[in-house]
Amino acid sequence: MANLFTRWFGAQRRERALRKYAIDDALWQRTLAAYPCFGHLGAQDLARLRESASLFIAQKEFSTAHDLELTDQMIVAIAAQACLPVLNLDLDLYRGWVGVIVYPGEFVIRKTVEDEDGVVHEVEHDASGEAWEGGPVVLSWEDAQMSDGSEAYNVVIHEFAHKIDMVTGIADGHPPLFRRWHAPLDTTTWADIFDNAYDHFCARVDAVPERRWNRFERESLIDPYATDHPSEFFAVCSEALFVTPKAFEAEYPELYRLLARYYRQDPAGVGALVA
Repeated sequence: MANLFTRWFGAQRRERALRKYAIDDALWQRTLAAYPCFGHLGAQDLARLRESASLFIAQKEFSTAHDLELTDQMIVAIAAQACLPVLNLDLDLYRGWVGVIVYPGEFVIRKTVEDEDGVVHEVEHDASGEAWEGGPVVLSWEDAQMSDGSEAYNVVIHEFAHKIDMVTGIADGHPPLFRRWHAPLDTTTWADIFDNAYDHFCARVDAVPERRWNRFERESLIDPYATDHPSEFFAVCSEALFVTPKAFEAEYPELYRLLARYYRQDPAGVGALVA
């Protein structure tokens, strides 16, 4: 009886949230038109994405920095992109935190790091996004709009891939593999494909002579920044899966199929979900 009541109560809360945070038709259509990463979705999937975005908005607290005006366009654009990776998984992957902070452009991150000799340094660098373990997602609105599909770049998908990666602990490039979603996938399969791809990509980047570095950065589908850590490789490849799926599948077919099976989406339409 308690379980029935819990499910009923949960359903009622969901319906109230969908009504209260319903997305205006015109705003939704403008959002879809602005981001080609939604292009592989059919009508039913888009309807589910719209519901997920409304629920996401109901669950999260949006705020801005440096006097940036928070608009409905901003909220809906970020929510829709954030919900794309979990469309066929579960919005609960984003539970445990509430804040989305939006800066006008790049912002400065200050960190304390320890080098190989045990010496602690204070460092700072510019960033377009940051996902904190157990904390907010911080985004540059300028960068959040740079998603025309010309490059494998989407800061929102990148940071929310980190959030997914963090569900089972620290981000390490090995996101949670829940049996109810990923029956054909296990940790061994993931490690065999993903870790091998990461090692090969790092070796490829390391082999580039300094004089050819700028050219390699321009020509590489995967940003060399992905060599920084397996978690960054996962986030960067997640961007490529949704933003430039055909190019990603052509250059990294095995890795494409792994991520397509993980997210349960096949944006390139190559039959990657067929066992």
